[in-house]
Amino acid sequence: MRILVVEDDLEAQRYLVQGLKESGHVVDEAADGESGLSLALSRAYDVAIIDRMLPKLDGLKVVAEM
Repeated sequence: MRILVVEDDLEAQRYLVQGLKESGHVVDEAADGESGLSLALSRAYDVAIIDRMLPKLDGLKVVAEM
């Protein structure tokens, strides 16, 4: 499964991504809304985990644009 993780808390992001990868998933990650949206629009994801309070672009706006 290909998963997108958009999280600006780098420690939380690292923990989440590590667990997902250890479970056999392919994970792309971004630390702000603009980067996350760019990734989301550039390839297909099965799941997106998106923080609501992100720098540059709010998580709800990212989801709306997706």
